[in-house]
Amino acid sequence: MDNNTVLDQLVRMSLNLGKPENEYAILGEGNTSARVDEETFYVKQSGSYLCTAACESFVHVRFAPVLAMIEESGLSDDEIKGRLMSARADSSSPSMPSIETVFHAYLLTLPGVSFVGHTHPIAVNSLLCSHKAKEAFSGRVFPDEIVFCGIEPVYMEYVDPGPALARAIREHIQEFMDKQGVTPKVVYMQNHGVIALGANPQEVEAITAMAVKTCRVLAGTYIFGGPRFLTKENVDRIYTRPDEEYRKRQFRQ
Repeated sequence: MDNNTVLDQLVRMSLNLGKPENEYAILGEGNTSARVDEETFYVKQSGSYLCTAACESFVHVRFAPVLAMIEESGLSDDEIKGRLMSARADSSSPSMPSIETVFHAYLLTLPGVSFVGHTHPIAVNSLLCSHKAKEAFSGRVFPDEIVFCGIEPVYMEYVDPGPALARAIREHIQEFMDKQGVTPKVVYMQNHGVIALGANPQEVEAITAMAVKTCRVLAGTYIFGGPRFLTKENVDRIYTRPDEEYRKRQFRQ
């Protein structure tokens, strides 16, 4: 796809994720991104609102200088800001890329990932900010959660946004891929929010919506004694069923 097509799709996805009635993000919360090619990607500018996203809400950024930041520890806030500004493909742009541009750059290099949506849904954060967060995401509770959000999620404790968070996400995802042999679909960050990884905008939106439903179901289970997770055999069967694979392909096209 050319730059304009990618950007148009990213704007539409961001508007959908930012709809107030969804309660995924308010004010300047959340950020989104999309890969243009092997060298560049678009990411939401700092402080802009998903619910009012437009083409000018996004910054065209080069992968190489952003990915290099993951390898450097101890960068000051001013140094991080300077590096992000210098990574802009158009140096004349006044826009500041989101502080979370670093993890977007890494995620967009993963197999099968062309769009990323990071939001702070109320239903999701109600669990992520609770004492039961790690337990709640330690199993799968219903079939469609598996179909849309994968065999299991990546769950991680809170890390300060910026290069440190990108390093932590990379570590957790590499562990996941070593174990499962596939790219994860969803990352839950304690006391922070959720990240959906997709081949296209529709997949990111579907994953986010199903993650929110999952959290609402999980919260409900704690009223009645806690979640009854599906067995590993149940999960593996659902994940590999031919009819479910067909359904997965439908929203990835």
